[in-house]
Amino acid sequence: MSTGTADDPAQRIAQINPTQVAARTWEGASFPVEGFQAYTSPFGYRASPYGGYTQEFHYGLDMAAPEGSYIRNWWSGKVVEVSDDSNCGTSVVVESGPWLHIYCHMQGHVEKENGKLYMIDREGGIQIWEGQQIQAGARLGRVGMTGRTTGPHLHWGLKYDDNWVDPALVLRAMYQNQQQTAVNLQERVQ
Repeated sequence: MSTGTADDPAQRIAQINPTQVAARTWEGASFPVEGFQAYTSPFGYRASPYGGYTQEFHYGLDMAAPEGSYIRNWWSGKVVEVSDDSNCGTSVVVESGPWLHIYCHMQGHVEKENGKLYMIDREGGIQIWEGQQIQAGARLGRVGMTGRTTGPHLHWGLKYDDNWVDPALVLRAMYQNQQQTAVNLQERVQ
């Protein structure tokens, strides 16, 4: 699983504004991690978490949660990749129309059966196959420490039409939509 590199990452960021996406789009979306504690590393340029003076582009949003906390699928779609690698660790990628959502540093590992790959976390009771459909909010793994990580967290990356998107903007749009939906429902009741 490659979290991506580019000559200038800022040039590859999707020029979309999640708040301008049709409001109903976010109705079925789910916050991606149970036991959320804090955002620990934002999307964009940052100092390397491994020390030194280097800057690197971070293609996602890191969400701290206790090790073993369940990770939920953000939006209904199809699992297009499960993998183990030294950077992202055990990971799952889900495709929802033009969106790709990438979940990294999960517990478990990838196995192969009859030519098909799947991610298995026996202790957590999770088995996710490449090619399977998965609903929004369904558990697809647990927070772990696989790959390049300094502590337990979910690295959540988003791409729209193959361009990176800041997940914090999407979460903000989801929250605003939920708040507006609640206001609309309250007005109907009164």
